Amino acid sequence: MSEPDAPQPSAITLHQKSRVLEIAFESGKAYRLPFEYLRVYSPSAEVRGHGPGQEVLQTGKRTVEIRTLEPVGSYAVQPNFSDGHNTGIYSWDYLHYLGENQDRLWAEYLARLQAAGKSRD
Repeated sequence: MSEPDAPQPSAITLHQKSRVLEIAFESGKAYRLPFEYLRVYSPSAEVRGHGPGQEVLQTGKRTVEIRTLEPVGSYAVQPNFSDGHNTGIYSWDYLHYLGENQDRLWAEYLARLQAAGKSRD
């Protein structure tokens, strides 16, 4: 569950054409999170592994879409991605973290892809 002082969303919009999840928080902060970014940073064990060093580099996700976005209690959402991935539960805290750290995390992902000789396509 979320902590009492956890960021709470005031609006969530899926933009299918631009493949962006737009989330606004009660604090006034708002983020535009590309579906690809959300997919490669899925909080699922399939992506994160079960411990440090077990992360699985996600490749070929440039055109992934979110088909549906299901609420999980009052603390998270669970996207169903077009590649069949649907096990990541994105808490409000985690979505806020992804928004706050988007530039750094995206640069790290691109660097990992390059180091592995892999592609977003």
